[in-house]
Amino acid sequence: MSDDSNQMLAYLRQNPRMMGVLFTLTLLLSQAGSVAAGNTSVIYGP
Repeated sequence: MSDDSNQMLAYLRQNPRMMGVLFTLTLLLSQAGSVAAGNTSVIYGP
């Protein structure tokens, strides 16, 4: 496991933009759960 994390750290050091991409992806995925859970309201009648 340590070997894999060292490879990931080396990759992120060589490609610093990927850190921003991974952060943005994590942020969007964490917000998607809230949106899906909040979209369950039902409107009855006119």
